[in-house]
Amino acid sequence: MISLFRDFAKSKWAIGLFVLLILSFAVVGGTQMDVFGGLGPKHIISAGDRSVDATQFRADFERIRAQVQEQENRPLTTEELVQSGIHTRYLEGQTQRLGFLAWAYNAGIRPSKELVLSRIREIPAFFNQITGQFDQNQYEQALAAQNVTPVQLEEEFRDTAVSEHFASAIQAGLRTPRIYGALIAGRALEVRDGRWFTVTQAMAGTTDAPTEAQLTAFLSENAAQLRRPEFRIASVVLFNDAAGSAPPAITEDRIVERFEFRKDGLSTPERRTFTTLTAPDRAAADRIAAALRAGQSPAAVAEANRIQPAEYTAQPQSALPDPAVGTAVFGLTSGQVSAPIQGRVGFTVAKVTEITPGAPATLEGVREAIVAELQEEDAKARIYSRVEAYEKARTDGKTLAAAAAEVGARIVQLPPFTEDGRLPDGQPMNAPPQILQNAYTLTKGAESEVIDAGQGQYFVLRLDDIRPAALPALAEVREPLARQWVQRENARRLTTKAEELAARVRGGEDIAAVASSAGATLTTRTGLQQNQEAQTAVGDGVLQGLFGQGRGQVFTGPASETALVVGRVDAIRAAPVETTAPLADQIRPRLSQDLVQAAGDMLVTAGARSVKAANDPEAALAALGVAAPVAGTTPAPAQ
Repeated sequence: MISLFRDFAKSKWAIGLFVLLILSFAVVGGTQMDVFGGLGPKHIISAGDRSVDATQFRADFERIRAQVQEQENRPLTTEELVQSGIHTRYLEGQTQRLGFLAWAYNAGIRPSKELVLSRIREIPAFFNQITGQFDQNQYEQALAAQNVTPVQLEEEFRDTAVSEHFASAIQAGLRTPRIYGALIAGRALEVRDGRWFTVTQAMAGTTDAPTEAQLTAFLSENAAQLRRPEFRIASVVLFNDAAGSAPPAITEDRIVERFEFRKDGLSTPERRTFTTLTAPDRAAADRIAAALRAGQSPAAVAEANRIQPAEYTAQPQSALPDPAVGTAVFGLTSGQVSAPIQGRVGFTVAKVTEITPGAPATLEGVREAIVAELQEEDAKARIYSRVEAYEKARTDGKTLAAAAAEVGARIVQLPPFTEDGRLPDGQPMNAPPQILQNAYTLTKGAESEVIDAGQGQYFVLRLDDIRPAALPALAEVREPLARQWVQRENARRLTTKAEELAARVRGGEDIAAVASSAGATLTTRTGLQQNQEAQTAVGDGVLQGLFGQGRGQVFTGPASETALVVGRVDAIRAAPVETTAPLADQIRPRLSQDLVQAAGDMLVTAGARSVKAANDPEAALAALGVAAPVAGTTPAPAQ
């Protein structure tokens, strides 16, 4: 059978069949036969010819995490950021951005190389301080320090130029119709007349205290809000010295030894203030030196020779990038001008204007700092030795308590806390995030391994108890629950009474007669506008009702926390043209800005859609090494 197939494969019929198969794939698509399609990195964002793979996504997310941590002023885990939805916001925003940029490239919006280079050369950090010229090596080193490549920076400048030019084109091409401003101005300056009265709780009556059955039902109705979260109780084994304990004394020999070792670094170096001028050849440098010695200022000499002077204020010798220049400058006296110095770039002439002598470190001057440094090192050594001894004792079969007592560690009982680090009173628990992370991965009675908390600190966690999430007993919340029930029932009575009175006005009764029957005082106002003065005079509820209904219509609204208002719109008068026209012109620029923003967002979305930009949230989570957020949980604040 095999030989039969082999003979057929060599025949002209087989070749023709293969050609037909290839043509069929070209017509119907061969994606189902693409056995190599799964190879290579999976893109988390795909937008035309642009994409973001797992490595770049992780790097971007780390930068986002660093920014959020700086804003929150606390450490944040990747899980916390994912739970708060930051990863999805980044995915959507970056997908739209890359999709738009891919569309813009296809549409022919491509900035020139000269534009990108000009933007790069506007950044002072890329220029040599001595020559004043663009320095390719300094450019690459500065980017490397920020973990950015020249290709990435240049790509970012290109993308920024595309976005800016596209936005400028939208702004130049869109004009806001004048009628928009006229409508808003007319509405803002419109004048209304109305009458209203206040319905109080006394008019509606109050509710008696709830029965046991009513409270029980109310508790069940509000179970989602009243349910207490799960709390965990844990013990922590601490290996550091007890608070308040005096650290062991440091011997004089160790202090002296450390001082001698660090003496140079602890000393204050000599600092000098000077100016350097760098010329391309020695002849030019000789002319510069002669002019400086003749009393001309460095600025005047630099201008005459068309070079940029470099000013150094109170700098140590180590701050100079060129060792030859540094050695020469620190060999001059105050006011002296150097001979031309052949450095790495051209010839440099320096003039010293001020010298601040250095000060050698003395043992007594830095004794406290050295003692504190040695004590910290010893404390970390003691902690680590306790950790090693504890692990050995546990390996030998001793219990957590016995091992901790043997090595001199302390066991501290933590108060009950939730998964997000809250105490029963709602206050945050002051504890390292590793405690929260590990406590909610352990089962009751389980113990963790030794955990490194950073800064030379270690701990072991034992989960002592778990208090499941549950509703509180009625006896525990009876008093506040009863108050809430009474407030709700009183509000219902008040609303019912207000709607009953409003229905009578809608039915044709005069509002003055309805107010009088309820024992309320009728208020009449004319010429009201929607402004701060009217808001203060009549309140939000009345103002919203007056300007939310048509002429002759009845409204109800809040007058206070315990009262409602019932009112009627008596008249609506348009504002005069002479006052609305200037306001319409004033607000038109803001309307234009909003219109441009909306149009820009719409066009960016359309551009991304045209190149079929998409993202893969599951692949993003896999790249970060975290699980999907649990539905129904409350996101942690991250902004």
